[in-house]
Amino acid sequence: MRWILTIFIGFLVIVSIDAQDFKLAQQYYQSGEYEKASIIYKKLYEANPRNDYFFNQFIECLLSLEAYDECEKTISKRIKKNPQEIQLYVSYGNLFERQYLLEEAEEQYRKAIKKLYADRTAITRLANAFTGLTKYDLAIETYEQGGKLLKDKSIFAYNLGDMYRRKGDIPKMIDNYLNSLASRPNRLNTVKTIMQRTLAEEDYLELQTQLYTRIQKDKDNVILPDLLTWVFIQKKDYRNALRQVKAIDRTLNENGNRIYRLADIASNDNAYDAAIEAYEYIVEEKGRTSTFYLPAKRRALWCKKQRIIDGYDYSMDDLRSIEADYELFLNEFGYNSATAPIILQLAEFEALYINDLDKAINLLKQIINFAGTDRYVLANSKLNLADYFLMQGERWESTLLYSQVDKEFNEDLLGHEARFRNARLSYFNGDFEWAQAQFDILKASTSKLIANDALDLSVFITDNMGLDTTAVPLMSYATAELLVFQNKFDDAFTKLDEIIEQFPDHSLEDDILYLKAQIYKKKKDFKRVVELYNTIISDFGDEIKADNAMFELAQLYEGVLAQPDKAMELYEKLFIEYSGSTFAVLARKQFRKLRGDSI
Repeated sequence: MRWILTIFIGFLVIVSIDAQDFKLAQQYYQSGEYEKASIIYKKLYEANPRNDYFFNQFIECLLSLEAYDECEKTISKRIKKNPQEIQLYVSYGNLFERQYLLEEAEEQYRKAIKKLYADRTAITRLANAFTGLTKYDLAIETYEQGGKLLKDKSIFAYNLGDMYRRKGDIPKMIDNYLNSLASRPNRLNTVKTIMQRTLAEEDYLELQTQLYTRIQKDKDNVILPDLLTWVFIQKKDYRNALRQVKAIDRTLNENGNRIYRLADIASNDNAYDAAIEAYEYIVEEKGRTSTFYLPAKRRALWCKKQRIIDGYDYSMDDLRSIEADYELFLNEFGYNSATAPIILQLAEFEALYINDLDKAINLLKQIINFAGTDRYVLANSKLNLADYFLMQGERWESTLLYSQVDKEFNEDLLGHEARFRNARLSYFNGDFEWAQAQFDILKASTSKLIANDALDLSVFITDNMGLDTTAVPLMSYATAELLVFQNKFDDAFTKLDEIIEQFPDHSLEDDILYLKAQIYKKKKDFKRVVELYNTIISDFGDEIKADNAMFELAQLYEGVLAQPDKAMELYEKLFIEYSGSTFAVLARKQFRKLRGDSI
């Protein structure tokens, strides 16, 4: 046993020495000290004659030193000793090419391919040698000749795809990557990743065309329609993507999982029509036995609601139609802890869109009384119920519910949200010092949204406290905000106008304009919204609400008013002139998106 241990320790010592020498050689090579590096690489190569890396680095050092005679002798010696290593002819050719002897170099490259034999490793090593010199055409020729020698044209299809990708030959790249999937279908996700990184927008048409051709010839191949579906998703053509996944679902007799995933992608991209069609397909075709039946019905309901409210342009009839859909769902599945998330959605819809606070409150009270309700659903129900109580002027009930959630989820984001809403309630009540103390704590929240809102309100209180001998203007403004929260818009307008009349040229002027814009936005009077935002941008460019107004006006132009050019101008101005704004990063992203950049 002692002699085995001695040999093992000796081996570790050798490995340790090699590692130290290798690290030192790398340092010399990277700093351009090729003579010192060559000495160590030569030592390493002679000690490890099978290590191609040490040999190649030694040759590179000699070429950098222009020690061409020694380099030629070293390569010739290795070729004689290892004639099967045909990649050595590439090193020989590179030696001639460094001396501008191009004919001699080409002769060596051709000799390497001529000596190619039916061994996959040898073929790959030769192709890699050409690739290392960026001689992609010779690498392609090597792979193609190798396929013939091995009598398998698809064996190097993936490698050929990589070579054509490096050359920028997109049609041939696609063709070879698709060929590679025939023998290795498990490469599908890898190929998708490569395509996503490589293809420009116009290149997807080439991929689509090639896929159509192949699908016609091989109708039983499921991989090709799957990839075609992916192409349509990249192009945001969800209807054609759905057509493909339906076909795959029927062919494989699946349970709707593939269709459900596509529906989720479409809904997350706000493509509600396609998402609804996909969810309803699951409901109608798969029926109650499918595990996706209930989730699909629930998601379809959500998409129908979002489709209406996201567009701003809806009527009460539209809202009543959605309300009826929710009630049909709950009549089918019952009012219980399992359907509590849907009841929560309906309550929010009743309160914020139908303006039926009493019904919303009753629905949320039912959730709170259910046994076994998910604790997060229960907490959100309490937060919303507190908001609706506040809308009705029940401030004590509101703070009680906020405090319950804060206590139960003290270190959770829900707890932070409850604490923020409770602090906002104190702000509405005019208890500015206590509210600001809470906002200052919440500025450290892990939720960026809560932290930003807390920061904004903290700064707002600081800017408007102590500027006058009285806190009346700020108190009046906080009351106006509460009135807006309660959807008492006429009263809010009256209160805001009183502030302007009683305190002309007050620092709250831009905030008043901004709050009025928010009211008009809720009333869908977008002409007035645009006017007010533009006034803030032009007359109060240095005030705190300027970047808010700019970003929201850009969103209005982009989404509701369908004027992307104006949106781009505002986004660009925002991230250039207001680079410190919390909206700057998002503004840059939206600008690039509208410009057509690949993000």
